[in-house]
Amino acid sequence: MLMRTDPFREIDRLTQQLAGPGTWSKPSVMPMDAYRDGDAYVVAFDIPGVARDAIDIDVERNMLTVKAERRPAPRSDRAQMELSERPLGVFTRQIMLADTLDTERIEAAYEAGVLTLRIPIAERAKPRKITIGGGEHKQLSS
Repeated sequence: MLMRTDPFREIDRLTQQLAGPGTWSKPSVMPMDAYRDGDAYVVAFDIPGVARDAIDIDVERNMLTVKAERRPAPRSDRAQMELSERPLGVFTRQIMLADTLDTERIEAAYEAGVLTLRIPIAERAKPRKITIGGGEHKQLSS
């Protein structure tokens, strides 16, 4: 028998049960962090227990969409569920990317239940030095 010590966990579980698992037409939101690291933006999504082949990453124009599906773990016919708190179903997140990001060179890695995307800053958006030309002015004659 499993014992719980968090009094609010039961409320969270009931809320999830009422809302039901996420579906492709009505997915649940996945938590994320986003930050700048040098010449790239990094976005990390928590999706533990999701297989790599159950993750879809799409970019259309400047809209980044991440969808993932957590499927039930296989169990024997003799297994009896005692407690089920891990949410199943579909999770998604959409992010509008700035024009200053290079969506052609996004890199994705998945490790320990965290999907990490590195989105480089476009060359045209990086700071650059502007040189000042000589002081020669030419008169236009009519």
